[in-house]
Amino acid sequence: MGKPIELGTLLFTMVEPHKGHEVDYNRWYETDHFYGGCMVAQYNFAGDRFVATRDLKELRYPKESPMTPDPTVGSYLAIYWVLKDHHDEWNRWSVDMVHQLHATGRMFAQRDHIHTVLYEKAWSIQKDERGTPVEQALDRNYDGIIVNVGELNEGRTHAELEAWTRDVWAPRAMGKKWGPDLILNALPLPLLDDAPAEIPRMKNADRRFLQIHFVDHDPKKKWDKGYGNFGADLEASGIGTHLWTSPFKQTLFGTDKYTDKLW
Repeated sequence: MGKPIELGTLLFTMVEPHKGHEVDYNRWYETDHFYGGCMVAQYNFAGDRFVATRDLKELRYPKESPMTPDPTVGSYLAIYWVLKDHHDEWNRWSVDMVHQLHATGRMFAQRDHIHTVLYEKAWSIQKDERGTPVEQALDRNYDGIIVNVGELNEGRTHAELEAWTRDVWAPRAMGKKWGPDLILNALPLPLLDDAPAEIPRMKNADRRFLQIHFVDHDPKKKWDKGYGNFGADLEASGIGTHLWTSPFKQTLFGTDKYTDKLW
């Protein structure tokens, strides 16, 4: 018997407000779009927002990445959990709702979608068996997250990536002060044909993977000894090519905090 509430798919949407519009964008997203565009949907059971301030963007690597056209771009990140086995209904609702919001003037033109992609949960790893499961991760208010993205090398498999992460990388990292409490690995899903054209489409989706590492501390902590080496560790495994690593921290809902620290 499965869990009563189980994560199936997620929406990962990284957006850049136009300079001079960051405060208005932040308020529009938190007071309207976070709810009207996602949280009111049936089967959408959790959501959260994160921000990459200037100091966090300086830690992003590599500088050239398919995730962002420029390391300074992609300031705000929203993530939403969708109940397992209900992706199709949720996806159809979300596209129809976005079209409706456009038609009724409830969208915000002064921003760019940098990486808005639907993902399917592949697996997750908890530091503590009795710790926070992935289903509750967005409600726990972790201090921050580190997003790691890569592509499988020719002939390698997602099962090999899981084994390396679960048996090699995670046991070492989770024992360190900079390490994660929880890791989610997810694989990209196709957008509907009538999804908004402003959302970029992904190349090499069959080989791509995204990991969200949830941390109970400042995501910059011991960066040079920790996540600053994730890309090299992945490459050394021979399983995948590292495409991007970026730290984010929690926004503070209902405030303009961090809007003046994006660039």
